[in-house]
Amino acid sequence: MLQNSSIRKSLDQYIRQRIKEIPSEVKQTFPNIKQIWKCGNEQDFLYGYYVGKIEEGALHYLLKATRASAGGYVDTFEIRGIIETHKIKLQETIKNALN
Repeated sequence: MLQNSSIRKSLDQYIRQRIKEIPSEVKQTFPNIKQIWKCGNEQDFLYGYYVGKIEEGALHYLLKATRASAGGYVDTFEIRGIIETHKIKLQETIKNALN
């Protein structure tokens, strides 16, 4: 489905925008991760959390943009792959938000 370059570019822009929003979200939503969530590695926890959130948002974004059905043209593995192309930026953003 994402072979259409305009859809791919639009999805990529959506992911970049979501990554930019993470620092303010981390400060508001996760003020004391270790104490409240009882996790040993804050970065890994938030990375997994935000990959899932971005994937969910991207799926909704694509469904709206293409007016497709969930079972039809949208491949969630392809969405995850696109998110993973931004892995380093996402990890850096989370690290900076925690500091």
